Amino acid sequence: MTQITDLDCPAFVWPIRVYYEDTDSVGLVYYANYLRYLERARTEWLRALGFDQTDVVQQWGVVFVVRSVTIDYLSPARFNDSLRVSVQPQAYGASQLRFKQQVCRDHRVLVEAQVSVVCVNGTSLKPVRLPRPLLERIHADGSLRTPNA
Repeated sequence: MTQITDLDCPAFVWPIRVYYEDTDSVGLVYYANYLRYLERARTEWLRALGFDQTDVVQQWGVVFVVRSVTIDYLSPARFNDSLRVSVQPQAYGASQLRFKQQVCRDHRVLVEAQVSVVCVNGTSLKPVRLPRPLLERIHADGSLRTPNA
């Protein structure tokens, strides 16, 4: 995989409000719901690049599946908190993207995660190359850069 430095890759940020349904019995965000927040932010990052996931399936017959997640819960979020979820591509390969993601409240990092997604054929679910137009758009946006770019 090609590594990407933080300087090469600005983070995309998506706002999230904590709803009552997101919390446990003591008013803290239930741990598994952070995965939903991370997924939403990656979806909106892709949409901001001009690629709705429904269109990606229709045009290229591919979907993105999570291969792995490493997550550190540093501090809890609470009911009605206003959060920011960041998406920062860290590395890419022929069929894989790796992201650094954070969930923050104000300037405090609550959750840090490393997420790897794989591009797969929508029917066979076998890994396939990332669509070239998508990679080109990501590169043009500055979200992904090769070390020599």
